[in-house]
Amino acid sequence: MKILTILGARLQFIKAGAVSREIERRRAKGERLREIIVHTGQHYDFNMSDIFFEELHLPKPDYFLGVNGLNHGAMTGQMMEKIEKVALKEKPDVIMVYGDTNSTLAGAIVGSKLHIPIAHIEAGLRSFNIKMPEEVNRILTDRVVQLIQLRIA
Repeated sequence: MKILTILGARLQFIKAGAVSREIERRRAKGERLREIIVHTGQHYDFNMSDIFFEELHLPKPDYFLGVNGLNHGAMTGQMMEKIEKVALKEKPDVIMVYGDTNSTLAGAIVGSKLHIPIAHIEAGLRSFNIKMPEEVNRILTDRVVQLIQLRIA
């Protein structure tokens, strides 16, 4: 199984740490798993990105998209364009997104449009406040996610 993991913000790096380590552990035992990490660049500087990869022993991203510092629409649109190119090249079996950022929404929309199953890993409460960009991202991501069970136990 080829998993295209979309990351872009520090909470996503933290959540992905445990999952990526488990994928690598299983791969080392002979399971046919391959994770391709895409860092959108949404939060990018040493203290908001690189340090998490180092301290959590996350594999270095296979792709760095460098999309940051834009308004929501431009950022999400550029991410979608670049994630789509990666997805078409890599042909993943699943796209895995974390949380509620623009990176999450961009990855989910690309997966939906390309008919690639989407796994959404989220932790936290819903605000039900549609004025919060993160809540909009959660709601829209939920609408396109397929139910996927990735047993990590």
